[in-house]
Amino acid sequence: MNMIKKYKNEVIKRIKLISKYQEKQIVLSAQKFYEVYKGNGIIYLFGTGHSHMLAEEGHFRAGGFAPICPILFSGLMLHEGSILSSEVERTEGITTSVLNNYDIKSNDLLVIFTNSGVNQAPLEAALYAKKLNCFTIGIASLEYSKIAPKSNINKILNDIVDIFIDNHGPPGDALVEVDELKKVSPFSTISGSFILNSIISCVGELCKDEKLFPFYISGNMPKANEHNKKLLKLYKNRNPHI
Repeated sequence: MNMIKKYKNEVIKRIKLISKYQEKQIVLSAQKFYEVYKGNGIIYLFGTGHSHMLAEEGHFRAGGFAPICPILFSGLMLHEGSILSSEVERTEGITTSVLNNYDIKSNDLLVIFTNSGVNQAPLEAALYAKKLNCFTIGIASLEYSKIAPKSNINKILNDIVDIFIDNHGPPGDALVEVDELKKVSPFSTISGSFILNSIISCVGELCKDEKLFPFYISGNMPKANEHNKKLLKLYKNRNPHI
């Protein structure tokens, strides 16, 4: 089979699984996003390694929800040292020190992206939020979580968070077999973006009658600057990355 079709078919199959089996959790997550917004809270997004891109996906972009703030720390990304970032996300205490730099409160919400669902950093983030009575949503592969070696926390993300959304990815993330023992082309960035933006779509419906629609408009659209400046006035002092 054509390799492009192979990848496309696998992606579509798994997106359909998310739509079928995770709809309830996505709708509940959207309702919680809306509740936090109405309560003047902030929605924090956290991920390590490639999952940090999903925190950026929700941040200050066209069609994006204004109360979202990414949690960004270069040591947990890839651009300053890929091997080091893999070690850091498994190191006890790193996440706590990172989250201490953000003013997370009990009326906020923390969304955690981690494909394997077992590494120290994302689990530590979930436990940190729980201590603050901050609502948590976790997005990971349940199938992967069940077989991946656990951290010293000895749990998977599903055990800790208030809402868990399965990204229906395979163990190891890669989708396409090129032969019996070789697989390529990961899925978790696509699934994470699909889940996040599905939540945001539902939030948009809940917010449609708001006097100031709390979603950014592309700067290349008419009257976008006027609209976006109003949102920035509300959130720029609460989001250190604006």
